[in-house]
Amino acid sequence: MDMMELIRTRKSVRTFDGNAVTENDIKKLTEYIETITNPFGVPVGFVLLDAKEHSLSSPVIQGEHLYIAGKVPKTEHCAEAFGYSFEKMVLYAWSLGIGTTWIGGTMKREQFEKEAGVREGEIMPCISPLGYPAKKRSIKEIGMRTAIRADKRIKSEELFFENDLGTPLRCDDVTVRNALEAVRLAPSAVNKQPWRIVKCGNDYHFYEKHTLASGGAAWDVQKVDVGIAICHFMSIAGGTLSFEKPETAVGKDTEYIATVTL
Repeated sequence: MDMMELIRTRKSVRTFDGNAVTENDIKKLTEYIETITNPFGVPVGFVLLDAKEHSLSSPVIQGEHLYIAGKVPKTEHCAEAFGYSFEKMVLYAWSLGIGTTWIGGTMKREQFEKEAGVREGEIMPCISPLGYPAKKRSIKEIGMRTAIRADKRIKSEELFFENDLGTPLRCDDVTVRNALEAVRLAPSAVNKQPWRIVKCGNDYHFYEKHTLASGGAAWDVQKVDVGIAICHFMSIAGGTLSFEKPETAVGKDTEYIATVTL
C-alpha cells in the first residue's frame, strides 16, 4: 500500500453506485480496524452499521448501504486521537476501492449515536458511509464540493514555518517535503485546513488555527482535523509524538496541539 499515493488520490465520496460492499472487503476492513492504534494513546472504537437495518441516512449521501461510526472516550486529546485513527481507516478503505466521506453534522446524530451504542463518557465526532464510488457525482455533491472549494488547498508557505509563524519553511529533505504535502492534502471540516506546523530543529510543532465556531459541540472538530494532519505526516515521515508546549509566540487564535520529532 503506497501511502502517499492513497493520500494523493483519495477523494470524499458522497455518491455511491448502489452496490453493497462485498463480504470479502468487509472482512479485510474489519480485520484492519482491529489493528488501528494512535500515538495519543486514546482508544478509538469502530462500529459498522447497515443503513437499512438501522434506518440510517444522510441528506448529502446517495446510494449507500453501509455506515461506519467511530467512538472515543471523552478525555484529553480524544478529538485528535479520533481524527488520527479514523483517517487510518479511511485510507485503508480507499486502498480497497471503498469510498468514504467525513460526516459530522449532516445526519440525525441522536439516531446514529443510539445505533452505534455511544455510552456516557464517550463521543462520536464523525461517521462515514462506506461504498463503491459511482461513475458520476450527483448534482448535490458537485454543488457541495464547489461551495467548499474541495479541490483547493492553502499554499505551503501559509501553513508550514520555521522557528516562528512568520518565516515560511524551506525544506530540502524529500521525505519531509512529502510528509508536509500529505498534510496539505488532508481533508478537514468545510475545507478550512486549520493546521499550522512550525519546525524547530528536528521538532515539528503542530498548531490549530481556530477558523470555525464550536457550534455547541462537546468537542472541537478542528482538533479532529489536526489529528488527521498528524496521521498524514507520521504515515509518511514517522517520528514520535510529544506534548511539551514550545515557547514559540503565536496569535490568540492559534493553539498548540502536539509535536512530532523526527
